[in-house]
Amino acid sequence: MTRVYLALGSNLADPLYQVNTALMALDELPNTIRVATSSFYRTRPYGPIDQPDYLNAVVALDTQLTPETLLNHIQCIELNHGRIRKAERWAPRTLDIDILLFGQLCISTPRLIVPHYDICNRPFVLVPLLEITPDVTLPDNRSLRSFLTNLEVNNIQRWEILMPHSFIYETFVS
Repeated sequence: MTRVYLALGSNLADPLYQVNTALMALDELPNTIRVATSSFYRTRPYGPIDQPDYLNAVVALDTQLTPETLLNHIQCIELNHGRIRKAERWAPRTLDIDILLFGQLCISTPRLIVPHYDICNRPFVLVPLLEITPDVTLPDNRSLRSFLTNLEVNNIQRWEILMPHSFIYETFVS
């Protein structure tokens, strides 16, 4: 099994629903086990700011899939969640799943670059990643924690999950 880290993001069509159902789809992948999931975070858009905030999270998987096979599954999950790939970078989206790290592999193909090409510049990826694996390093052994010192993290907040009133009442009052 190889440890893989994926970033999930959504800012359209009920992001909480999109990410939760994506997690369920990841749980159904063959020869793969989800071993950790970060908290959900609310972040401002990366790029054009005239769009809703994002829900971001990171998951750790142990998998026997090849990088290309995992990518195929991920893109299918995105498509099933209404993802439309546009030429515009950083456009709003129903679901985005990126492979951040795939073990200690370095991959550069027309379809896949691992480690993720911009992992060191994205606090909305680093904060949840470091939550579930504080000592993670790049394949060249550079600590990802060291990159946070130069990034703005003040606008990253935990995503508040509101429970239905009846759930709160039954759980805390009875």
